[in-house]
Amino acid sequence: MLPKEPMELIKTEQLNRFAGFGIGLASLFTENVLAHPCIVLRRQCQVNYHARHYHLTPFTVINIMYSFNKTQGPRALWKGMGSTFIVQGITLGAEGIISEFTPLPREISHKWNPKQIGEHLLLKSLTYIVAMPFYSASLIETVQSEIIRDGAGILECVKEGIGRAIGLGVPHSKRLLPLLSLVFPTVLHGVLHYVISSVVQKLVLLVLKRKPYDGHLAESASPVQSMLDAYFPELIANFAASLCSDVTLYPLETVLHRLHVQGTRTIIDNTDLGYEVLPINTQYEGMRDCVRTIRQEEGLLGFYKGFGAVVTQYTLHAAVLQITKIIYSTLLQSGV
Repeated sequence: MLPKEPMELIKTEQLNRFAGFGIGLASLFTENVLAHPCIVLRRQCQVNYHARHYHLTPFTVINIMYSFNKTQGPRALWKGMGSTFIVQGITLGAEGIISEFTPLPREISHKWNPKQIGEHLLLKSLTYIVAMPFYSASLIETVQSEIIRDGAGILECVKEGIGRAIGLGVPHSKRLLPLLSLVFPTVLHGVLHYVISSVVQKLVLLVLKRKPYDGHLAESASPVQSMLDAYFPELIANFAASLCSDVTLYPLETVLHRLHVQGTRTIIDNTDLGYEVLPINTQYEGMRDCVRTIRQEEGLLGFYKGFGAVVTQYTLHAAVLQITKIIYSTLLQSGV
């Protein structure tokens, strides 16, 4: 029979592992499942150049979500979720394969230099280029109205992505921009998002991990506090990194999404009314023309259409993180 102290250590270790797994799972679930309706509405607003209502606040966003749910059912808010996972998988797989067959590093060492950073960002850029046609297909799935959708399979995104890459498949209009003209905005958005996220994440972790070591607080910390210090700083840093990059690059994302959807014969929901559908008939010649047209016809706030969905998404994420923290603190206090 094990002595009392080792038994307590094993119990604490098990609780910590359970807590770490649960907290990570809750965060992952929020980012990829609970937040998906916000992503769907945000993208629909971004590509809807017809819209008079810009949905800059969570109040109008929640109202229009309710309308879509009432007229089309819950599937209207979770459409394209499977394809977003597929795009994530393709991105990770492409990054792994490219780094395996080239000298480009997947990680930056502590003793980094400008050359290493340049090679690392080149790897990211090549990865975004490989994933680009599948990202286009996934984007269309998330903005296409449920009213006119047929029962597409989960691998439809892969089929459409390959078709877009080789120029075959679903018929497109003459306004469809070639993938080559989408490379620059796609890579620019992807690399900037990655750089902003990485910098913010490291800064937040630096600030949060310094706190427990002020004085002798670390030595007197309870097991519950130790668990929170072990798992929550990274989650908070990821949250802050995603929030900062999404908010900073929102105008660029609006331009990117309009360029990707143009000429694909996509029919979206009317985000002014909550019912009816609208065609996408834009005729942008490229990124510069898209920026100029939005500024002239929709004003500077036109770049922020659907921004209320971002506020809703991250408010929900923050609430889930806080609730998870309270639940696990309670469970560990009763178990320790």
